[in-house]
Amino acid sequence: MADTGLRKWAPGVATVLSYRRTWLLPDLRAGAILTALLIPVGIGYAEVAGLPPVTGLFATIVPLLVYAVVGPSRILVLAPDSALAPIIAAAILPLAAGDSARAVTLAGLLGIMVGAALIVGGFLRLGFVTDLLSKPLRVGYLNALAVIVILSQIPSLLGFALSSASPLGDAIAIVTGIVGGRVNPTAVLFGIGSLGVIVVLVWTKSRIPGILVAVAASMVLTYALGLHADIPVVGALPAGLPAPALTGLHWADVVGLALPALGMALIAFADTAVLSRTIAARRGDTVDGNQEMAAVGASNLFAGLFGGFPISASSSRTAAAESAGARSQLAGVAGAVFLVLFMLLGPGLTDFLPSATIAAVVMVAAAGLVDIRGFVALVRMSKTDAVLSVAAFLGVLVAGVIAGIIVAVVLSLGEFIGHAWRPYRAELGRIHGLRGYHDLSRHPEGERLPGIVIVRFDAPLFFANGGIFDDYVRATVSAAGTDVRTVILAAEPITDIDTTAIDELLELDEFLKKRGATLVFAEMKGPVKDVLRRYGLGKRFPPERFADTVGAAVDAATGTLRGDLDDTQWDRDA
Repeated sequence: MADTGLRKWAPGVATVLSYRRTWLLPDLRAGAILTALLIPVGIGYAEVAGLPPVTGLFATIVPLLVYAVVGPSRILVLAPDSALAPIIAAAILPLAAGDSARAVTLAGLLGIMVGAALIVGGFLRLGFVTDLLSKPLRVGYLNALAVIVILSQIPSLLGFALSSASPLGDAIAIVTGIVGGRVNPTAVLFGIGSLGVIVVLVWTKSRIPGILVAVAASMVLTYALGLHADIPVVGALPAGLPAPALTGLHWADVVGLALPALGMALIAFADTAVLSRTIAARRGDTVDGNQEMAAVGASNLFAGLFGGFPISASSSRTAAAESAGARSQLAGVAGAVFLVLFMLLGPGLTDFLPSATIAAVVMVAAAGLVDIRGFVALVRMSKTDAVLSVAAFLGVLVAGVIAGIIVAVVLSLGEFIGHAWRPYRAELGRIHGLRGYHDLSRHPEGERLPGIVIVRFDAPLFFANGGIFDDYVRATVSAAGTDVRTVILAAEPITDIDTTAIDELLELDEFLKKRGATLVFAEMKGPVKDVLRRYGLGKRFPPERFADTVGAAVDAATGTLRGDLDDTQWDRDA
């Protein structure tokens, strides 16, 4: 029992108790490789979020340590993320009003709020809420976020700085800067060269990370050629460890960040859940989504407490740890320890790290969000889904990151309601030579049975579609003529009926009764029958109005027409 509790609430401690000595060297090696990637990426995403570079390292160290204890996945790497960085900037910079220290404080508060939302969601078992973001909308908003991040980094790649409030403003400012002669040729060489190195080494599937080569080479060249005064550089980091930075907060700040925090919690967990399940499947493990949600929440909460900002799982850095041979959470702990050593012993090294190189690192990482192939597949498979994806894309670009995420969630809900509101519906008939009853709109050679209409409605019946259901059945029966005596509802797709739809069902039953026809339910699920009974309709729809199968209903209806109804053919309960 104690072991089960330990594995649930502190999987990392359970791993330590069963740790194998053969894992130590691979974990330390993976941690060292991770450190080389985490430093430039952490710095880069901090700058995208509008924060001092050092906060990106704080937001890396703390989550790695926390997740190593409470995270259910053995090698998942949590760190600053390209999907969250622009949202953080959009949330905190207007409230910070140019005050860097206040921006750090607000980012910490945002991390705490994101973490709290995820922890509560994990305990309430709300992991399913990530389904609010359907694939088309995820493709759309992630493509838009990639555009926003890449646009924001082009000025640094060209050697100058700018500030704007929108992607369009960025694009105009970039063109203005180029035309105005603000481009630094030396910075451009570092930026383009770094991009080339990273892309080539990725394409050739080099065992040496392209980011490591680009960063190391640019720093060596900057130092050797004495260029750190001639091009924009990251600058020396302040020596020290993560520490609380939450002074000067007000309740108004909490209110102002509430909506962005919920949006980021949704995105952070959606990305983490997908990656966690993928890794677990490859390793033959299973991961509890709600436990994962709480673990990501705890990591965010402590990141916020100790000078960081909201984070998520990183697919690229997790892949790097996995390919480096990571065996357990110790790889993340080693990466965090090496980062601490770097901050204590070598914070001045970043004084020789060109900002153009960091921009190249961030742009390559952001390009990983782009999913052109996924969008093309949507166009091919469903024009409606493709339109929704474009709407989410434009929503993020035009309305802003936070408003765009809200647009994406609203569109997801609208897509769901739309499918349920106007579901597929069909009249079924018989086809000579084929068993069963088939959709007459897809099989024109089929025929309606004399005196019988069979209809199917492929959705739960609720307030939004009850009227459509009623109208469809009435229209189908009317089109069949006046000799219809039995209307069979193939009810297997109907998984629920609400009170509004019940009224529509009763009105339909009355309409059919006046026409001399009987409504019969075939293949209705037991729980739905229970709903009808709970609504007090047991007498209105007695057992003889239900059949096990459409075929049984047809047989009984045919028997009724012949005057020899056999009650044994009707399902009375299940």
